[in-house]
Amino acid sequence: MTREWNHGLLGCFDNIGLCLITYLAPCYTAGKNAEAVGEDCLVCGVLTLVPLVGAWFRAQIRGKIREQKGIEGSLVTDLLLHLCCPCCALAQEGQEVGTDIPTVSMVRE
Repeated sequence: MTREWNHGLLGCFDNIGLCLITYLAPCYTAGKNAEAVGEDCLVCGVLTLVPLVGAWFRAQIRGKIREQKGIEGSLVTDLLLHLCCPCCALAQEGQEVGTDIPTVSMVRE
């Protein structure tokens, strides 16, 4: 049984914190998404900084997320998404796997 993504590709604003982190530091979200499917966080995060190689590896991770969650799609579609709108794709994947967002407390002691 196949299903759809929990959030649409342009639903990155559903989680504004994840959206901002992904826009400012896409390597963080890419690494955390990779970690969620059992891949090395540091390697995938660093590879995100290499344009075409990064898109290929992010597409591979997206495929693993789709496979784990039973979401329909293909490697070609995943690659095109990561070439055309990488931040939206990363945020969508992050929402799907529940990527943690670091929080900073402003409480005075």
